[in-house]
Amino acid sequence: MVEDKSLTLPNNFFWTFAGNAVYAASQWGMLVVLAKLTSPEKVGQFTLGLAITAPVIMFTNLQLRAVQATDAKHQYRFGDYLALRLITTALALLIIVGIVSLAGYREEIALVILVVGLAKAFESISDVFYGLLQQHERMDRIAKSMIIKGLLSLVALGLGVQLTGSIVWGTLGLALVWALILLSYDIRSGAWILGSHRTLIGLKPPREAGTVSELRPTLSIETLRKLTQLTLPLGFVMLLISLNPNIPRYFVEGYLGERELGIFAALAYIMVAGNTVVNALGTAAAPRLAKYYAEGMTEAFNALLLKLAGMGMLLGVAGVLVAYVAGSEVLTLLYGPAYATYVGVFIWLMIAAGIQYVAAFLGYGITAARYFKVQVPLHAGVAAVTGVACTVLVPYHGFYGAASAVIASAVFMLGATALITMYALRNNAERKDDEHQTRFWRA
Repeated sequence: MVEDKSLTLPNNFFWTFAGNAVYAASQWGMLVVLAKLTSPEKVGQFTLGLAITAPVIMFTNLQLRAVQATDAKHQYRFGDYLALRLITTALALLIIVGIVSLAGYREEIALVILVVGLAKAFESISDVFYGLLQQHERMDRIAKSMIIKGLLSLVALGLGVQLTGSIVWGTLGLALVWALILLSYDIRSGAWILGSHRTLIGLKPPREAGTVSELRPTLSIETLRKLTQLTLPLGFVMLLISLNPNIPRYFVEGYLGERELGIFAALAYIMVAGNTVVNALGTAAAPRLAKYYAEGMTEAFNALLLKLAGMGMLLGVAGVLVAYVAGSEVLTLLYGPAYATYVGVFIWLMIAAGIQYVAAFLGYGITAARYFKVQVPLHAGVAAVTGVACTVLVPYHGFYGAASAVIASAVFMLGATALITMYALRNNAERKDDEHQTRFWRA
């Protein structure tokens, strides 16, 4: 029987790290498998599919998971989040079809993009159930879903490509796996945490399950309008966040070609190893940060956020050292000799990754403080820096120009998030002081 309470922060971190580690390793493994079984051109086609679909999906997701997880006062029911996610996911698929139709890609690339979009649609619906579980600090069930999904995805993609020699069939296997996990596990987890349809899995729901709605979308126009207004800025934020790492890929593909895109994407994807730790820590700590901020516990908020930022810095330094000392050997082992000749670019990307890790932790703090609207100009500035740097540098310096653009955007992101975090903390302290004074005079 499952424990009748939320997990502790260390336990949540352990499960989040395990889930994200296996899932990220599996995603990374997909590129490794493609690099071993096919050519850099095929790797480029797959990464182009991800680069086209990811910004669309991230935008229409509206970062509902983060809003759910930090909704400490339960302003919205799960059914509200689910209804909005279903609507926006359908919209995302229509947008992806429109992009493919207008861009004029050749048939194979068009099919890859469409199937990747379908897979991400299933993943998007799973994500809203993850948000529900995260809100109740049950990261173990999220982790188990991600572990199963990651391993089966890697097997499905590898077998599809190995048996057919086609990226299209490999990505179709990926989509089928994500649909299967959604239907067979994620929805069942949502039913358990909400306490609805208990006999479905035979588990006792936690006590707090009675405070939220049943497992079904609720189509209240007024509620959906308010929730959309709240989360739409975050949708633009996620669009910009997704665009930022993909902008250099667009430039590399446009100026250098599909083969070079495959190589650059493979090098950059190693940054995911560090992002796995960052996301695990940030996701596990987000509900706790939100509670500290909402209750005016500034010292506790600062202490936890500084610990996270320090871990990000150490992680970044470790990545740079590994790239400098054994970069060539690592690239040869993972992808092959064709990739190892770009070890210099690899080192530059690891420098950018270290800066990004610290900035990402500060971003979790900003979201926990529910500073949503300011994130639009923040990430617009990051994307603008990346775009301008790529425009200036990639045509003349190729891979190194793209890597330099990533570093420039990371530095801008770190400085901006630090300033916003300091403002949020000062504003919260002033608000609490005003509340204390008001209570004093009323007394």
